[in-house]
Amino acid sequence: MLGKLNETEIDHLLKEQVVGRIACQSKGEIYLVPINYVYRDGCIYAHSGEGKKIRMMRENPHVCFEIDDIINVFQWKSVIAKGVYEEITDIDEKQQAMQGIIHRIMPLITSPEGHPSHGITEKDSDVGNTVELVVYRIRLEEVTGRFEQN
Repeated sequence: MLGKLNETEIDHLLKEQVVGRIACQSKGEIYLVPINYVYRDGCIYAHSGEGKKIRMMRENPHVCFEIDDIINVFQWKSVIAKGVYEEITDIDEKQQAMQGIIHRIMPLITSPEGHPSHGITEKDSDVGNTVELVVYRIRLEEVTGRFEQN
């Protein structure tokens, strides 16, 4: 049976997942890439080093975000959202977003010393040796969810 997820189910799935895919478009090129994220207050919070994704979202802030929970081809849930990229520049807000991301993905990390690009290290001083992190949010504007179950 195919069906639509209600708002509560969509919210739960967005909070439950850790990896989503963000699609951005600029100058006729489409780019789709997985990201680690945390969902809070109607927004996706994430971070990245400078690169193609950030450049494209700065040029065109309208993006699409997708997550799924797949058990098998006949039992899955999926959420697709359209939203707007907003770079976070306020230091306190940036720190809160990074703490949320770190707390969300930390249980999945087996050795913190190997992840300075995510702001996760044994020593705070190790983070400074990496590329400057861009912390951003996607303010979700239109969200839909679907499912299939036996």
